[in-house]
Amino acid sequence: MNFITDKMNVEDWDEVASIYREGITTGNATFETNVPEYEAWDNSHHQHCRLVARAGDKVIGWAALSPISQRRVYSGVAELSIYVARSARGCGVGKALLNAIIDESESRGIWILQAGIFPENAASLGLVKACGFREVGRRERIGQMDGVRRDVILMERRSRVVGIEK
Repeated sequence: MNFITDKMNVEDWDEVASIYREGITTGNATFETNVPEYEAWDNSHHQHCRLVARAGDKVIGWAALSPISQRRVYSGVAELSIYVARSARGCGVGKALLNAIIDESESRGIWILQAGIFPENAASLGLVKACGFREVGRRERIGQMDGVRRDVILMERRSRVVGIEK
């Protein structure tokens, strides 16, 4: 599959939201049950580090970062969201997006990326591990979904070029 990674634009939102909705319906991508309106999503994510994968004029995946805290001391730490369209899974889209957002995050001074992933989501766990993330913990029964408390594996990637104290 031929695709490129590119900056996400507001005009991409409908396709981004559709891919997000596909992830929600799997039951193993997020605790969210509905795609938020663009304004709410926009306000909760960094204005930078928003990428899409495009195959021609079609968005087939997206990645974005959100701050983990408003406190300045955590300005170099961000939460990763990454979703790939069902039709493009297994084609290298996720890995290309993740590598691109790692590069972009480091250019923005972000030294830690974190992700909370359901243990049942083997594909996502494998993807982040392949891109240098490590497991730092398991948050047991942290959230409830359809009446069931679920665990989340906390994954983290520390930059080798940003935030290194000498």
